[in-house]
Amino acid sequence: MSTISTIDTLSQYVETTAKEFGIPGAAVGIWVDGREVYACHGVTSTEHPLPVDERTLFQLGSVTKTHTATALMRLVEQGRVELDAPVRRYVPEFALSDEKAAAEITVLNLLNHTAGLDWNVVVDTGDGDDALAGFVAKMAELDLIAPPGARASYSQAGFNLVGRIIETVTGLTYERAVDSLLFEPLGLEDSFFAPSDVMTRRFAVGHNPDEDGDLAVSRPWTVTTRGNRPGGGLASSAADQLRWARFHLGDGLAENGERVLTAEVLHRMQEPTVALRGSTLGDAFGICWFLRDVDGVRTVGHGGSASGQFAELLTVPERGFAVVALSNAGPESGLLFNQAVVRWALEHYLGVVDADPEPVPYDHARALEVAGSYDNDAMTLTIATDGTELTVGAAIKRELRAASETELPPDYEPAAMGLLPGDGDEYVVTDGGLKGQRGFFTRDANGAITGADLGGRLFTRR
Repeated sequence: MSTISTIDTLSQYVETTAKEFGIPGAAVGIWVDGREVYACHGVTSTEHPLPVDERTLFQLGSVTKTHTATALMRLVEQGRVELDAPVRRYVPEFALSDEKAAAEITVLNLLNHTAGLDWNVVVDTGDGDDALAGFVAKMAELDLIAPPGARASYSQAGFNLVGRIIETVTGLTYERAVDSLLFEPLGLEDSFFAPSDVMTRRFAVGHNPDEDGDLAVSRPWTVTTRGNRPGGGLASSAADQLRWARFHLGDGLAENGERVLTAEVLHRMQEPTVALRGSTLGDAFGICWFLRDVDGVRTVGHGGSASGQFAELLTVPERGFAVVALSNAGPESGLLFNQAVVRWALEHYLGVVDADPEPVPYDHARALEVAGSYDNDAMTLTIATDGTELTVGAAIKRELRAASETELPPDYEPAAMGLLPGDGDEYVVTDGGLKGQRGFFTRDANGAITGADLGGRLFTRR
């Protein structure tokens, strides 16, 4: 297939799929056969529209974690940080309600989400250079969901703490350190943390459904506080993120020939450190990266969500392939659009088919066993049955909405789910904004269900 026909085919698919899901604007980049291919659709905002192109800035959400982890690994390679060292070697003031756990948590526990920390501390510690230090001080209020090293559970707070390690070791703010360690040597010219930097360039705004179900501009532009930037505060373009993906497909050299990481350290990030069970995110965590076998091919990637925006980055190292999808619509459309684009790209360019597993027929007794409410520190999962099917909904806790001074993302409305073959404790969502998401139920020693995992996070049964 010629370059021109490849671009045309991708552009047609992106345009058709964006219209199908009602996406105001999207940017897609693909690295294949040693060349870049882009397809952009729509506008930055429905209220003040500008055309989206490959250099339009989108909020990356948790894809930011891959940058935070890589910056930390530069410090590891320089001998300034040890992965197996306790966090307190670098952040002596780190405290939790469980003193033993706080003393035991290692740097690697943070990077592969095995620290036992709950999702996050919902707190705004201001815009000053002490924002991350203030966030870490608030971590004493964070619950533990397991002893350190016992299991994986995705934690935003853990990566904000990684950002604080970077600060204490370098003597720089997190943002300046990442700029020096990564953005400057790699030539990432479209990547910024501060809204004051973003607003001088072309950028996408998020869109979420209003009370009538119509997409409306999400305000404010970002709900990510400065203390949360290491876990999800970066804005960047499809072009920059494709360059970022190419770096991780390479040998640790920047395009200008500068050595940023050794190939050994770069590839170590892509090796399994802890297995994941029944998760859409992957089969294992590397160092930050989600590792997943798709149709017999190993993939390395990460996704992210922000204020009415979604991002997806996936690489296939053995094929030298990468795809980036950025969209500016909320949970019922943006996530599904990105996933559809990534799946299409894998099949179209590599012949790799990423299919959802098929659930077993509805079993009322099993449905009654799993039905109930499950909580973490920010959200509630509600699993219910009407006697014919199971449904799952995910909602931000009411007290958080009431306390927030900003508009929070909408909830995921109840949608069909089904149990998967095997022991019956794994499941897949088959409809709605969470379609394709997988999870599993946790049992205690007596066999009673005590929790549900979804999106890599543990929700404890009430």
